[in-house]
Amino acid sequence: MSKKIHLLTATSMGVRITPAERLPVGNGNLYTMQATSAESNVLNISASLGLNTKVLTAFVKDSPIAAYIKGELRRRNIAYEGPEVPQGGPWGYRHQFNIADSGFGVRAPRVHNDRAGEVGRTLKFEDFDVERIFHQDGVEMMHISGLFAALSPETGQLCLKLSEYARASGTKITFDLNHRASFWKNREEELREIFLAIAERTDVMIGNEEDYQLALGLKGPEAGGKDVDAEIAGFKDMIGTAQKRFPNVSVFATTLREVESANEHLWGALLLSRDGWHYAEPRKIPILDRIGGGDGFVGGLLYGLLKGWESEKCLQFAWATGALATTMLEDYASPANEEQVWSVWQGNARVVR
Repeated sequence: MSKKIHLLTATSMGVRITPAERLPVGNGNLYTMQATSAESNVLNISASLGLNTKVLTAFVKDSPIAAYIKGELRRRNIAYEGPEVPQGGPWGYRHQFNIADSGFGVRAPRVHNDRAGEVGRTLKFEDFDVERIFHQDGVEMMHISGLFAALSPETGQLCLKLSEYARASGTKITFDLNHRASFWKNREEELREIFLAIAERTDVMIGNEEDYQLALGLKGPEAGGKDVDAEIAGFKDMIGTAQKRFPNVSVFATTLREVESANEHLWGALLLSRDGWHYAEPRKIPILDRIGGGDGFVGGLLYGLLKGWESEKCLQFAWATGALATTMLEDYASPANEEQVWSVWQGNARVVR
């Protein structure tokens, strides 16, 4: 059976508002709004390049913000489905607001998440017709983010059950560990159990060495304060441990980033597959807005895997889509075509006529 959905994810959609002219949050009166979530950012690469993608999410019924998000997803070629949840009055449900500036030079970007009453936290397995999605439509690959899995007890169980159903139906599972300390506070035992179960079913795992230690409880080197060489060595050591614990995983990947200023980073990546290690050496890239670079990397990696490319080509493409995302004020990359991505990898910024 041919798969109708190439890449599927569950997510909580919200909006990001960003001050104009690179001003800090609180200093400007004019903001730009976009529909956003880490998981839909990942899908955007495949969606832009013609693959069929879908988000499973929730919407506030009759909300103009929900209508805006739906319109943006349609514009980005991302299908969606999920329940319409009544707002329940002015103190009821809403879509999250991510308030973030881009930073400039020595001033770092700052992000403020306003997630009270977030409708996506209510999502549960019973909200979706998984029999139709996985068996009638067919799903080639399902992406799970640790951010969404840790968002609430309900979303954790949703991701756990989706991973179980995907595994049984032959769908490949990708897992970006994405540990966030504020989500895990006082929930370590509950979330560790969920994350370990998902990891055991995973085919492609993304995360840095701290993610493996904090989300999966694997022992590794001390976190923080390392240069790139030490970061590479630490990641390789951690993956050696992870391979033994999760033998089903065929691809491990991470980005490498050194921040020289808000507008210039050293950007690299590492990937381990069945044919060994692959390395994209860090090089300087200019930064318009750094938010979404990691999601762009994951999106490019999954696109390459869906296309059946060899590991080194997947890593190079992922490096380039991550770098491309940082050239855009949105927190997702929207490549015009594959050629544009390869031009980024080759460092070719000549005009295309």
